[in-house]
Amino acid sequence: MIAKYSRYLLEFKRPSGTSRGVLHEKETFILEISKDDKKGIGECAVFRGLSFDDRPDYEEKLQWLCENIQKDAQFLKEQLLEFPSIWIGYEQAILNLKNGDHLYFPSEFTKGQVPIIINGLIWMGDVDYMQEQIQDKLEKGFHCIKLKIGVDWDSEHEVLQKLRKKFSKDTLELRVDANGGFSMGNAKKVLQQLSDLNIHSIEQPIKAGDLSDMALLCAETPIPIALDEELIGISDSNKKKELLNTIKPQYIILKPSLIGGFSGSDEWISLAEEHNIGWWITSALESNIGLNAIAQYTFTKHSKMPQGLGTGGLFTNNFDNHMELIGERLLFKA
Repeated sequence: MIAKYSRYLLEFKRPSGTSRGVLHEKETFILEISKDDKKGIGECAVFRGLSFDDRPDYEEKLQWLCENIQKDAQFLKEQLLEFPSIWIGYEQAILNLKNGDHLYFPSEFTKGQVPIIINGLIWMGDVDYMQEQIQDKLEKGFHCIKLKIGVDWDSEHEVLQKLRKKFSKDTLELRVDANGGFSMGNAKKVLQQLSDLNIHSIEQPIKAGDLSDMALLCAETPIPIALDEELIGISDSNKKKELLNTIKPQYIILKPSLIGGFSGSDEWISLAEEHNIGWWITSALESNIGLNAIAQYTFTKHSKMPQGLGTGGLFTNNFDNHMELIGERLLFKA
């Protein structure tokens, strides 16, 4: 086998707001592994400012992988523990090399027979922009919407109140993602306000890293709390168990590119189910290459909840898309 990689810069159609700032572009790396006359493609979707492996020697490690591509997979995995986005790129490329075409996890999904239900994602912005996005998702038939919050809570709360007045919890499931945007003091008040609106759950209400405060919130919260950033950077199995035992969250959010790839996600899912903790999978601004692979993986986990998968529509210069979205149903174009 031989391997090579290339850097690619994805450009947002419209600057996308999060509690960590406004995103204009997204850097990623494409890994290609060849053997005989076959090749496999994977995406190493580093997320600057969030990824555990956002570090100066990132490309150096990618080059190391290319030079050592013949080595045993277990050896490579051990060497790439601190580079989860490189590891998932390797996992993808190897799976694609094996299955061909644009396949990673062949299933009823990749045969075009069964869709994945996803939530509609609402990006931060002024009230008019958020309401414009919401209206678009509702017209397309979404029954689950996730809103990014944590920048201007008064305005965001107003949007949620108006939305809930129009649609009951039985008609529309509302999730929110704070990306650690609230202080501990504010979080308790926000959680109660969200409960009054019958919000399904909140992702990462406070910043990751303060296990005692997060555990306290999870123990007393009136609505389910989902851990997201809290999982990033934890690769040791015992530390994963310790995190779940300490915080006892109601849900965990799995971003395969940030938490050790497909194998890392499998481990988190197994531990969550042992602890009766719910979970769902979300993408993390991957290109259509990584999104395709993550969607195929997600289908194999047979979750009945709406998943947080993107649609590839955020960027002006994305790669060919092998999926299509019809309403809230994500379908593979077989």
